[in-house]
Order: sequence, then C-alpha cells, then structure tokens
Amino acid sequence: MTYCCGILVRDGLVMIADTRTNAGLDNVSTFRKLHIFSKPGDRIMAIASAGNLAISQSVLSTLTEGLEDPNTGEIETLMNAPTMFQAAQRIGRAIRAVHATEGPALKSEDVSFDVSFLFGGQIKGARMRLFMVYTAGNFIECTTDTPYLQIGEHKYGKPVLDRAMHYDVELYEALKTGLISMDSTMRSNLGVGLPIDVLVVRSDACEADLNHRIEAGEPYFHDLRSRWSAALRAAHQNIPRPPYKNEKEPKT
Repeated sequence: MTYCCGILVRDGLVMIADTRTNAGLDNVSTFRKLHIFSKPGDRIMAIASAGNLAISQSVLSTLTEGLEDPNTGEIETLMNAPTMFQAAQRIGRAIRAVHATEGPALKSEDVSFDVSFLFGGQIKGARMRLFMVYTAGNFIECTTDTPYLQIGEHKYGKPVLDRAMHYDVELYEALKTGLISMDSTMRSNLGVGLPIDVLVVRSDACEADLNHRIEAGEPYFHDLRSRWSAALRAAHQNIPRPPYKNEKEPKT
C-alpha cells in the first residue's frame, strides 16, 4: 500500500509520497514513488505512483525512453510535451502500452493490473496543473474548488484536507497540512511509512523550491506528529460531553 497526495494552491504545487512497499508481512521494502522530470527555467513535472510497483516502474521507464507517435514517428516524452495536458495524455498512453504488453501475462497469474499516478507541474508560459491518471489511462484534473488529489490509501488523510485545504492557503501551510494528512495515514495503516519524499514548486519558477526526503527521526516531522496528536486530544477534551440521556417513560 502507499499514500501520495498533491496539493495545488494559488502560490504553487506540493507533492508528497511515502516510500513503503509491501509484498507480504515479511517482505517490506523502500522504493521512491515521487519522480521528478525537470529542465530549470523551462519545465518541472513530478509523478507520484501507487499500485503494483512493477507496473509503475514499467510505465515510468516507457515515459523516459519515449513513445513513438504513429503519425509522425516522433519519440514523445514528458520532456518534449508541448503542454501539461498532452503530457498527461502521454502517461495514459504509456499505461495502455504496458497493459497491452504485460496485461495478458498478469491475468494468467490472476494478478490485477493496478496502477495510478498523480502528475503535476508547469511548463514555462502556461499555468501550473495537477492530474490524477487512472489504471485505464484516463485522467481528471485538480480544480480550485477541491485543490488536492490523492492516490493509494487516501481515506485516513482525507478528513484533514477536506477541513483545512482551500486554494488560497499559503504554499508552506499547504505542505504542513499535507504532512499532517500523511501522519494521519501512517497512524492508521502500517502499509504507509517513512521515508517521505516532498516536492514544493512555486508558480512560474519552473524549478523546485524544495526537494526533500523526510527520514525517520527527523526533528520537525517528529514534532509535527506530537503536536498534532496533542492538539487532537486537547480539542476532544474541550468539547462538552453529550447532554443526551434516556427519557423515562411517563407515569400512567
């Protein structure tokens, strides 16, 4: 299992991904799931992956090597995509190409073709965008009404994003909220865990403002987890007890 979230606010983009993979109770490993494609000053793109690790790695390798356009013969990659929308389309094509190659063999072994991606970034001269690409290769785009997308084990981290996140949140406040969302997921699901990879990109910069890995024992993240737990306990204690009680039956 994994958890990745992308947050798109007015000031820029935040992407967060854990690194834990689980192929059984005795086979837990660490693999990077947040991958960055960049040419400083021209474009920066990031892909976070969830699902079958072998499939996601095949898709990423296909995108890196490129897909041949059947009409022009041009090799299409993320780095030569003219728009973020067309780059998202290329991710969808790569998923379908891998499915065509590996899908039948996976099906014969009763293994589901399960993969999804968050894809965000900006190409110079265009606006920053964030997409979620599904197993079938189709995708949706983040909007200002709901400025975040999640993949993987998303249910535990969603409530804090629902309550705290909006389009005008300051960029590093958005990062803080995303990390609280990650902590909530880690507390409830052992399939999600450290290290955590973080990317922050300011609008129109076309380069990373922060590209960081949070390791176990890092002071800030440890403090954030402790403070959030204490704040939840304090909020719970400060809410009055329910006034409800059983009503007695009227005397006859």
